[in-house]
Amino acid sequence: MHERSYSGLVQGGWRDVDFEPFRHGVTVHWIEKGTGDEPSIALLKYMPGARVPRHRHPGLEAILVLDGIQSDERGDYRAGTFVINPVGTEHSVWTDMGCVVLIQWDRPVIILEQEHPH
Repeated sequence: MHERSYSGLVQGGWRDVDFEPFRHGVTVHWIEKGTGDEPSIALLKYMPGARVPRHRHPGLEAILVLDGIQSDERGDYRAGTFVINPVGTEHSVWTDMGCVVLIQWDRPVIILEQEHPH
């Protein structure tokens, strides 16, 4: 991993980076892409109506919502909200209006439900 900086992400600087397909309804801009069980940092852009099926966190996950609203079974997280998902927690994620998040995870999640693209 090498040092980098991304200025203005909170003020909308994420609009200036390129995103690539990640999963149905979600695109990604990799800031640091780990391999295997290595940590990763990314920007995720969720299209309106996008969902991530129920999954378990085998490592710590930290999310900063930059735009829109991301939701899970515990509530709705608006821009500016910092969310921590500790090791062993489970949830599903969705957004009605779309959202962009800065996310860091120690290890990739384990999907527990079958994904059903719309």
